[in-house]
Amino acid sequence: MIPNLDPKAIKSMMNRMGMKSEDIDAIKVIIECTDKNIVILNPEVMKIEMQGNTSFQISGNVSETGKSVEIEISNDDINLIAEKTGISDRDKIVEELKKNNGDVALTIINLTQK
Repeated sequence: MIPNLDPKAIKSMMNRMGMKSEDIDAIKVIIECTDKNIVILNPEVMKIEMQGNTSFQISGNVSETGKSVEIEISNDDINLIAEKTGISDRDKIVEELKKNNGDVALTIINLTQK
């Protein structure tokens, strides 16, 4: 923040400008991304409201973890792909479905082009 200013004075200035802030007592913050999770332990979280928008300022011990996505594959999908491609090897179909994140149409296209 600004050096040599009293936190109460800063809060008072923010209120005069229409800004409201609130400390959030959080234990852990997790940000879920498509390919990873960002985990912030022992966070200091501040909620700031200004001009109708709410934002959060977060600081703490940051770590990232990979994210595994479990794809649900139904027998109907496997049977459809087998019918359309003429491939009877279910393991090959399941493997290709996983590569394509469960996208049946893309799996059919990829298997018929091989």
